Formats: sequence, structure tokens, C-alpha cells
Amino acid sequence: MKQINFKGTTLPAIGIGTWHMGDNPKTFEQEKATILYGLQHGATVIDTAEMYGEGNAETLVGEALKEFDRDKVFLISKFYPQNATKTKMRQSLENSLKRLKTNYLDLYLLHWRGTVPLVETVTGLVELQKEGKIRHWGVSNFDTEDLKELYANPNGDQAFANEDLYNLANRGIEFDLLPWQRQHGLPLIAYAPIDQGDSRGQKLTQNPVIQEIAKAHQVTPMQILLAWTIQTDDIMAIPQTSNVAHMKQNIEAGNIKLSNQEMQQIDAQFSAPTSKQSLRMI
Repeated sequence: MKQINFKGTTLPAIGIGTWHMGDNPKTFEQEKATILYGLQHGATVIDTAEMYGEGNAETLVGEALKEFDRDKVFLISKFYPQNATKTKMRQSLENSLKRLKTNYLDLYLLHWRGTVPLVETVTGLVELQKEGKIRHWGVSNFDTEDLKELYANPNGDQAFANEDLYNLANRGIEFDLLPWQRQHGLPLIAYAPIDQGDSRGQKLTQNPVIQEIAKAHQVTPMQILLAWTIQTDDIMAIPQTSNVAHMKQNIEAGNIKLSNQEMQQIDAQFSAPTSKQSLRMI
């Protein structure tokens, strides 16, 4: 699978999302097997959060990690904005580590903006980093002005990544947010990178151009949607699936190289933004 450079750390361009996973005991083993398949076949980034099933997703990941070398996994979790104070953040982290059955996170993200001042949140994250409980820290669902405010704080420019909604149907961040992140060397983690194949009434996978390009590459339209997201070298995608066959397809999408002509064909169908758009969240 394609590898990318995240601030000096080499990571796969496609990782594993876990939203909506771990909640149903009937599908728990299947979901665990899917995560393990992904890890064993190169998708060694796992993204989870204390919010997902109020810890159920982290518990699922913890069970999967028992059967894989933890040190070969880049493990990401997130904390609620109401837990962004130094004290509550520490407790959230301890709870997440317990569920994940590990003693450190590779990346800890503020899930979205709240009322806690960023200066306090960053101070708390830097302390946890110095203690070795987290290797890196970052943010999620931050727009351009949020990042500017973050970088105005002491150590704010030490953020490792920003995780935002980004897919072919949601390209708003390309107008100003992505250029700002590139200017400041801040990588993007794209969540919902294939938008479940359906956004605002658009059936992305049914688009004739997407289908034509998929046929040319002998892959599925969904794989083209995912491959499009990671064509640049500073974006990681974290699609979620509970199905081993879909996990295999996600990983294979990491090897698809779209030509300039194909990218232009896609652009003609799904236009890049020409003005500032408010950040979308799901």
C-alpha cells in the first residue's frame, strides 16, 4: 500500500476507522476479525474515540490488539471537548488506555472545538506527551480560523494532524483549509472518505465517469472514490468497514494511481470549491 510521510513518520495512506463499531455483541467477532485483517495486510493505523459507542469501539480495538504487535500499530483516539481541561483530559486518556489495553497512544485528538480555552488543552496535551502517555497530539473538525487560533498559542504549532470530513462530495476544505495546512506542514486525516457512497442525494458510485474509471482499473467505484481522496501525499483516509471483503478492497485502493486525465474527468463531475464554505461535520 502507498506510504505517506506524516511529519517524519511513515504511515499507510489508508487506515481503519471504527465509528459505529463494537456496539452489537452479535457482530463483535466479525468486526474484530475485520480489524485484524486490516492490520495484517498493511492498514496499521486505527482511528477511534471515547465517543464511539461511549467506549465500545475502543474496547473492540483493545480486543483486536491483543492478537497483534501493538508497537506496529499507529493508534489514534479522541476526547470530548467537555473533557479538554487538563484534569478531565488525563482521566479520559486513562479510561481510553484501559479499554484499548495499551499504555500509550500514538496520537490523541481533541474531537471538536468546545468552550475550554485552547491554551489549557494544549498545555495538558504537552504534559501527557512529555510523560510518554501520548506520542503526538492533534485536533479534529477544525476549520482554518480554528487552526490559526491554535497556532497562536504556545506549542500550538506542534499539532501532528487535523482530522476533518473530506470526500469527493465534500470538497469545501480545498478552498482555504487544505492550502493553509500545506503551508504550515500540517497533514490531514480524512474521515468518511467514501461518504458511504451517497451524499446530499448524489449517488457517487452511480456516476458514469466514476464507473468508467473503475472499469478501466478493474476495481469498484467505491475504490475509485477512496483512491481519489489519497492522491496527494499529505492526506490519510480512514474508511470504516465491518466486512473483511470491504477491508480488502479498501487496502487495494491504496495502490490505485489515477492519471491526470482521470483526475480532470472527476473534477469536471464534482467541482472544487470556488469560495469559502463552512466546515461540514458528521
